[in-house]
Amino acid sequence: MLAGFDPNQIQDSAGSRQAIVMLLNLVEDLKSENQKLCEQNQRLYDEINRLKGEQGKPNIKPHSKKKSKPTSTDYSSEKERHRSQKRRKQSKKEKIKIDQERVLEVDPETLPEDAEFKGYADVVVQDIKIETANVLFRKEKYYSPSQHKVYLAELPVGYQGQFGPGIKSWVVVLYFAMNVTEPKIKTFLETVGSYISTGQISKILHEEVGRLHTEKEAIHAAGLRSTPWQQIDDTAARVNGQNQYTHVVCNPFYTAYFTKPYKDRLTVLQVL
Repeated sequence: MLAGFDPNQIQDSAGSRQAIVMLLNLVEDLKSENQKLCEQNQRLYDEINRLKGEQGKPNIKPHSKKKSKPTSTDYSSEKERHRSQKRRKQSKKEKIKIDQERVLEVDPETLPEDAEFKGYADVVVQDIKIETANVLFRKEKYYSPSQHKVYLAELPVGYQGQFGPGIKSWVVVLYFAMNVTEPKIKTFLETVGSYISTGQISKILHEEVGRLHTEKEAIHAAGLRSTPWQQIDDTAARVNGQNQYTHVVCNPFYTAYFTKPYKDRLTVLQVL
């Protein structure tokens, strides 16, 4: 029965009081049964989560006023766990490549007579130097009177056209990886000492992207042959303001991405 409620205080007949008492007892029985069902339901949810590899509802014990010292360092609190570990900052000097060493000497006139040499104090200073690597290729040229044909030496791989592999690589990286516009790429290259037009930059981008697509297709074909199974998934993507889908095909050896307008069965078969 509800605490603090006395049915005898009801100013009515005995039958009304008895009906109210029976109603209150029924409410308490339903409350007790509902609590048991909730606990059983929670246990079933926890068991389902355990079978799925997840965690169930944590067993939070009531707060105790008595504080006891922890017997182990296996803290359950995330705050205490982070507090017990000291973060160590990894040194970057091990990754830095040393290109040259310079010995800096102390001005002898500033040294007292009793000064003794105690070795060196090393200081690593990072710097970068971007400069041109222009090459004048003098290709041998032969002419055969009998064949009426000119024989000319071939350029090395990657040097077809007016620009070498270094400039082509920088153009692709700046445009696709760093979102630099073609006029800004032109300004950057001219600052270094390479003179190129925006038309040539656009041509390099289209030619190199075509080669990358060919390489991607070869990787995808080899990946499909590498295992008897493939994993595929898709995610929404926006292309020129239109809703499309990026299909991800992968296995432990490769990952390939394809953006298509649809994600139906025919599109999946086309991707595979």
